[in-house]
Amino acid sequence: MKMNSLLSQNLGVVIRPVQYRDLDGIERLTNESFAALTPKGESDGIKQMQWLRRWYGLLKFLSWFPNPLKYRFCGYVAEQGRILLGMVQVSPFNRTGSTWRVDKVLLERGSDRLGIGSQLLRYCFESILEARTWILEVNINDADALALYRRNGFQKLAEITYWEINPQLLADLAQSEPDLPNLLPVSNADAQLLYQLDTASMPPLVRQVFDRQTCDFKTGLLEGLADAVKQWRNKTEIVSGYVFEPQRKAAIGYFQIKLDRKGQEPHVATLTVHPAYTWLYPELLSQLARIAQDFPQQGLHLASADYLPEGEEYLERIGASRVEHTLIMSRSVWHKVRESKFVSLEGIQLPEVLQGLQPARKPIPGGMSWGQQDKHSQTDRIVKKNAKNNTSKDSVAFFTNNGSVESSGQCESDADKDK
Repeated sequence: MKMNSLLSQNLGVVIRPVQYRDLDGIERLTNESFAALTPKGESDGIKQMQWLRRWYGLLKFLSWFPNPLKYRFCGYVAEQGRILLGMVQVSPFNRTGSTWRVDKVLLERGSDRLGIGSQLLRYCFESILEARTWILEVNINDADALALYRRNGFQKLAEITYWEINPQLLADLAQSEPDLPNLLPVSNADAQLLYQLDTASMPPLVRQVFDRQTCDFKTGLLEGLADAVKQWRNKTEIVSGYVFEPQRKAAIGYFQIKLDRKGQEPHVATLTVHPAYTWLYPELLSQLARIAQDFPQQGLHLASADYLPEGEEYLERIGASRVEHTLIMSRSVWHKVRESKFVSLEGIQLPEVLQGLQPARKPIPGGMSWGQQDKHSQTDRIVKKNAKNNTSKDSVAFFTNNGSVESSGQCESDADKDK
């Protein structure tokens, strides 16, 4: 026993990508870890492990070359002496890869949780080169997870509240007919409109951290096929639409609802409303309630952000119950910003700096009449002609006071005539 303890102390912690042999340890950490899972609860962690065991081979193959599903599962484990101490799962938040998300951190009980968790997070910060900003979502009551993330530089970005509308309240909302004359289905052609709505509904800091582009609101062929297979296997259906404003030619409201055909899980909805059109909240919720009538009666789950207080006030007014309260935290990776080398300005002469602003030829003084310019051009031609014809040293042209041109040779010939 003493020999094993000494060996474990001498062995360092190794951070590496997840392998198939780590799945048993990851499942054990899922049940024992202090870290908060997805807002739906611990059952999602068990379902994800079952899905990971089934599709691990395909996911590993897809991670070897660039494709939209390359980072469907991207995780790293901390290992010491063949003992799994922790795991972190990350994924890109936007298409450009400038912002990444920490999906979960699972740590072994009894170990140095803050130390192991910090090593996993810092390994991700340093190894994923394209990520300039990191975000995560954590339960507001999870003190251990908050301590870990704040120790590694994460700060609060926004607050998210998850609501549940019970089936009876959902049926009552479906009684009123929504006033949505310009409700349109969503396609890839509407990506620019949805991008403008998304940026308008967020404050500048959140918009900068999320860094979404038009491509984030498009669905590729491979992603569409994967979502269709997932919906067929899970017996779910996704319906989405947006409200178009013809005068401004902009989208002012958007919704997406995931419906459960089996009646075992609550329906999940996403709602985005332009801050200038908050009257759309009752109309869109009535539309969601009407869509849910065609499926087994279940509650409706949806989230609201603190920077959209009108939505939270309306949900609280109609009697929706709060399910969970979370924080969105962010962290910038400043050492990945390329720094420009400081160049000293000493020793640089002004003509060298302004070389491009110097004239190509000597400028003509202002205020000169065209007659004077013609006279000077004529004298230049006469000088050039005399210099070409006369080869003697005495035949040198000079200007007189009245602007005429004379030569020394001509003056001497006139003097001889007078003699």
